[in-house]
Amino acid sequence: MTPLPGLGTRQDFTTGSGHRVGVITYRDGRFELIVSDHEDPDKCAASVELDSAETSTLAGLLGAPQLVSALTEQQSEVVGVSTWQLPVAAGTPFVGRELGDTEMRTRTSASIVAVVREGTVHPSPRPDFRFAAGDLVVVVGTADGLHGAEEILTHG
Repeated sequence: MTPLPGLGTRQDFTTGSGHRVGVITYRDGRFELIVSDHEDPDKCAASVELDSAETSTLAGLLGAPQLVSALTEQQSEVVGVSTWQLPVAAGTPFVGRELGDTEMRTRTSASIVAVVREGTVHPSPRPDFRFAAGDLVVVVGTADGLHGAEEILTHG
C-alpha cells in the first residue's frame, strides 16, 4: 500500500505480462481502478472511477470464487477442520434475521467467515448482518459443527 498524502492510498501489483494494475482509494470514499503504462509504470494508461456499488460488484466478480477456493484450500491443510458453503433458502427461519440470532459459534463451535450475496463477498460479517434468501454462507469448523450449522440455517 502506498500512501497518497492528502488523497488516500494506492494498492497495486504487477501482472505476469508486466502491467501494473491497482486501485486508488480516496479519502472521500471514491475508488479508481488504474492500469499503468507498460513502458512507464509511473504513468497511468487507463483509469475508471467506481462508486461503492460498482466496487462491490467488481470485488464480487473477482473475489467470491477465489475467497471460497482459498478458504477451502487453507482448511484442507488443517486436519479435522473443513469449509462448507451453506445456502440460505427462501422460507427458512433466518431469512431477514441477523447473523447473531443464529448463535452459530456458541451452539456449534463453527464460524461464519463470509456470506456471498449476488456475487458480492461479505467477509467476516458482523452479528448485525441480515441474511437474505439466496445468500451463500461460508462456514468453517469440524464435521459435527458444520452439520450443526446446516441444521441451524435450515431449521432454526
